[in-house]
Amino acid sequence: MDPMQERAQQREKTRQRIVEVAVEVFAAKGFRAASTRDIAARAKVSQGLITYHFGSKGELWKAAMGRIFDDLRAGFRSALDDDGPRDPAARVRDVVKHYVRFVAAHPELFRVMVEEGKRADARMRWLVDTHLKPLYAGFARLLAAVGPDGAGEHPAHVYYAMAGAASLMFAVAPECQRLTGLDPRSPEVVEAHVEMLVRLLVR
Repeated sequence: MDPMQERAQQREKTRQRIVEVAVEVFAAKGFRAASTRDIAARAKVSQGLITYHFGSKGELWKAAMGRIFDDLRAGFRSALDDDGPRDPAARVRDVVKHYVRFVAAHPELFRVMVEEGKRADARMRWLVDTHLKPLYAGFARLLAAVGPDGAGEHPAHVYYAMAGAASLMFAVAPECQRLTGLDPRSPEVVEAHVEMLVRLLVR
């Protein structure tokens, strides 16, 4: 491999490792309490590399949020963008199933949204306008296609019911296990939660 290509690949790997760690730290601590020093230490890179790749903590946070939502959108795309003859209710079920499985594997999404969603600041506005609005618009169109015999309710109720009911037990997994004896990290529990949410949200 050409040495320049090899260096470019290494830089990209380093950048991706920083982003992955930043997602975890921002989810655990919130933007204000998270530090680039801590992120650098956990990613096993110098703090100067964070400045080199991202410039500021704010830009690193945006990259971390982009990573979460890019991964989320990848699984939604076929259901939300399909304008073909497939049954809209089946597509809603696909969305619910993907979302539950995603938040089970990535509980940091719910933690970040609770942290950022409670403040009417620039970060919340950026997160909603950049990432949430396109997803919500596609979800609302899909619910409208289902019609009154399907979901029936205003999409806001269905959206927030899905977001909360799907995510909470995974975001507070230690509490759930202590309280109920169920381990939310178990594949069997995840799939049981998938089926329960589908029955609850899609008639």
